[in-house]
Amino acid sequence: MGNKERRKNKIRTDFRKKHQTRTRPRDLTRDYTEGASTSDAAPLSERVSGKGDLSRKRTVIGAEVEGEHEAAVNVQLEVDESQCLSGRVITVHGLSSVVATEDGATYRCAIRRLLKSLAIDQRNVLVTGDQVRFRLASGNEGIIERVEPRRGIISRTSKGRQHVIVANVDQLLIVGSAAQPDLKPNLIDRFVVTAEKSHLRPIVCINKIDLVNPADLQPFIGVYGQLGYQVLLLSAVTGVGIDHLRHLLQGRQTAIAGQSGVGKSSLLNAVEPSLGLRVREVSEENQKGRHTTTTAQLIPLDMGGYVVDTPGIRQFQLWDVTPEEVAGYFRDLRPYVSHCRFPDCTHIHEDHCAVKHAVADGRVDMRRYESYCGIFAGEME
Repeated sequence: MGNKERRKNKIRTDFRKKHQTRTRPRDLTRDYTEGASTSDAAPLSERVSGKGDLSRKRTVIGAEVEGEHEAAVNVQLEVDESQCLSGRVITVHGLSSVVATEDGATYRCAIRRLLKSLAIDQRNVLVTGDQVRFRLASGNEGIIERVEPRRGIISRTSKGRQHVIVANVDQLLIVGSAAQPDLKPNLIDRFVVTAEKSHLRPIVCINKIDLVNPADLQPFIGVYGQLGYQVLLLSAVTGVGIDHLRHLLQGRQTAIAGQSGVGKSSLLNAVEPSLGLRVREVSEENQKGRHTTTTAQLIPLDMGGYVVDTPGIRQFQLWDVTPEEVAGYFRDLRPYVSHCRFPDCTHIHEDHCAVKHAVADGRVDMRRYESYCGIFAGEME
């Protein structure tokens, strides 16, 4: 029975190619012009099995990741749990990361070679927020043996690959600024779509309301409020709305996202002054933020819960969302999609489109519809 269970845990999986590439024949043109024939040397058959110089398959001991969870790799490696500690990745710096255990101890960890060698579609095998198993090496250093399946991830597309920014969070705090830099509703909509796709609670926050007349923001707030999204008006300078924000963060796992310069770190300092996060002023020349947070960092709060301060993002390309799926992530467009005349309606140029009629009748906000069109076009590229 034991042998049967052991065979059951053996999995053939893909590994990185490394330097195993087929050597390209050279001097074919010269051989042809000189009359040399390669037909005699040509193989009569070609091996198409997984073995040989193109092989990337290896057998590992573990279990395949199934269900609703996502993972950096499609196999969960088997480890000796009696020799490992459980922890959560606080931050990642190249091949090194900082992992914290439940008792608050932190360890600087490297990733085991087997884990790094597995073939993945993502940019990195390890991200901030990951739950991991690691073994101690010496002192406060360790080796990460396994990355646990993920839930609640924030991803974007980067150079055609999935870039997971953070894992294992409950809600997404989407921060914009009323001024300096100007509000970018379309970027906010992209984050909202990502939250909807990942089944996270989106909370829209507008910082720096001390720089504008709050009444000017009411049309924007009203649209999101009618859709059931929570919108907070905040000022890290005057303290407006900070108590409410503190209540929403308490005891929860929250990722904070937004473009550079909107004041994400300033808001966290206002919520918990002891954090002392570094902040910088917005550039006076182009009114764009300067990157003060260069890598995602998991920050424990004294009042309970964690926040992940992510680097400022000026462009956010959705991951794994096809153009046909975009309308389904817009709460205001979703009720009308099934009433369109054509089942493959794009809601942009077709006649008899229920979505376009709803926009014309004022039942759907024009700016939100234009945001949908921009996202749809962007995902088509």
